[in-house]
Amino acid sequence: MTNSPADNSPAVPDALRPWIDGVEPMGVRDELPNAFTDVPDTATKVVVRFEESGRRETLVIGPRTRATYHVEGDRHVASCVRLRLAPGTLRPLLGAPAVGLVGQVVPLSGLPTAAARRFADALAQVGPDGLVVPPGGMPSSPRTAPSSDPSRMRLLCAAMAALSTRSDRAPAQVKDVARELSVSERQLRNLFTEDVGLSPKHYARIDRVRQVLTRAAEVSWAELAASTGYYDQSHMAADFRTLMGVPPRAFFTGRLPRATPCRTLRQA
Repeated sequence: MTNSPADNSPAVPDALRPWIDGVEPMGVRDELPNAFTDVPDTATKVVVRFEESGRRETLVIGPRTRATYHVEGDRHVASCVRLRLAPGTLRPLLGAPAVGLVGQVVPLSGLPTAAARRFADALAQVGPDGLVVPPGGMPSSPRTAPSSDPSRMRLLCAAMAALSTRSDRAPAQVKDVARELSVSERQLRNLFTEDVGLSPKHYARIDRVRQVLTRAAEVSWAELAASTGYYDQSHMAADFRTLMGVPPRAFFTGRLPRATPCRTLRQA
């Protein structure tokens, strides 16, 4: 699967812009790969898939806490568009608690709420050629969305930023983030559970491993461990193995866990 050119894609519908933090249009140019990896991810996504037969379906994919390895990609899919939901918009948008979607792939039609139906209606504007990101780009942080609590969203975004790993700094400790934002650790944990689906600690853990995946080719293991906030290289390797199923060296040399058929997408 390769990224589709966005030049001739339809613009993001105005009704969607307050809710979407990123758009990834994809199209199948060649035969789908026999094997692929889904890495851990803290975001909830909505995927619109178009099959060669003309059939269309919309799926909600919750946060992934562990990597999964698959074989036999769905060869009936002609293209798809992945919409990454902005932080704090899941409950007002889909009417579902984030924690109930962790590790799940469900049809959007399986969420029988008025909010989900309105969102499905808006997605009717999404075509098989994907979406184009507006000239100014998608918002780097979520806008205030209808039916949401602006102060709650600001708090969540600030906490997520502090707990995320950046190239110039390691993530902050949960207790320090809570103190800086003038909330208790319990309040912070409840906020993440309801609006992200993960605890603050698990959120930071996944984000940190994703940084390792991104930057492993750029720096040494020791430097990578230090810059991403691990105690040492052994700590990084252990955390990576827990989330990815294999140690870093094994992963980057192609010694991966046994792949399983992607039953979820075939059933969806």
